[in-house]
Amino acid sequence: MTLTITQSFDDLPQVVARGETAAAQFAEILAAEEPVIFKDALAAWPALTAGRESVAAMNVYLKSLDAGKPVPVLEARAASDGWFMYQPDLRDFNFAHRERRIGETLDHMERLLGQPDVPFIAIQSLPLAEHMPQFMRANPAPLLPPQVMPRIWIGGKVRTQTHHDPDHNLACVVAGRRRFLLFPPEQVSNLYVGPIDRPFPPPLSLVNPEAPDFERYPKFRRALAAARIAWLDAGDALFIPKYWWHHVTSLEPFNVLVNYWWGNDAKGLDRAMDCFLTALLALKDLPPRERAYWREMFETHVFRAAGDDPVAHIPQALQGLLGPLSPAMRQKLRQQLKMAYLKS
Repeated sequence: MTLTITQSFDDLPQVVARGETAAAQFAEILAAEEPVIFKDALAAWPALTAGRESVAAMNVYLKSLDAGKPVPVLEARAASDGWFMYQPDLRDFNFAHRERRIGETLDHMERLLGQPDVPFIAIQSLPLAEHMPQFMRANPAPLLPPQVMPRIWIGGKVRTQTHHDPDHNLACVVAGRRRFLLFPPEQVSNLYVGPIDRPFPPPLSLVNPEAPDFERYPKFRRALAAARIAWLDAGDALFIPKYWWHHVTSLEPFNVLVNYWWGNDAKGLDRAMDCFLTALLALKDLPPRERAYWREMFETHVFRAAGDDPVAHIPQALQGLLGPLSPAMRQKLRQQLKMAYLKS
């Protein structure tokens, strides 16, 4: 059983859209941890003007800023229909990596426009500071401080399978249009996510959200019930908070997006992902009663509900690590854990 795009997407709640936004308002949006569209956020960008003019004008503009270094280019066969995804056995992906120069890749993309049965080509997540530093100066980040570095994504009607980022994401459409299907972080158990062991790309959902197989992936109904949709025109920007799952569809024959990732500054033992991996090692295979104990310990002392203080019965001076962690206590705990890991 499948569900058509019209049935699954048209009735979804749309992400809230805002107009001009002040810095203080943006800080409130960050704290709320909800997606928001900023309409016409790129109105002052020369790149937007070029993108609205034509594909040729966009390409001329980008090539004029190119530093000349080879870049990784993804290519998927025409039969993929632009879907960048796992192979059926999950051991590899359905696209190839090649090294090309930006100029020749853009020219190749432009030549393929309108031709039948052509491959899908994309430049994805390219650091602009390294490859187009002048772009950054001419097109400054909306709402963000200058130290947040941009990346550029260029391609045709490509679909990027449902995934999440460990950073906040501000996705800015420079040319074309994009659709974002968004799922809250807690929907992870309903998205049927693939292997987490590869460094690139991030773990992907196995479900095709445009035609989900509910017999094979029944819990995806719950994910769709919690989903939201965002339609972005050129000039719009979308804020995606950390860990929100998103499926991205480029809707025009040629599309350009610039995005900014920030907010994941934890290092070393403070990295949540390393804590999760340690938990897989230490807790996953324990006997049921032991796992139940540690589940309750995490729920009580790590994931406790707002306003609930599980150690209020202990004098504050004696709460130790279960109470508020001062910088000195955090550093002492880091040293203790480093010693424990060294012994293992």
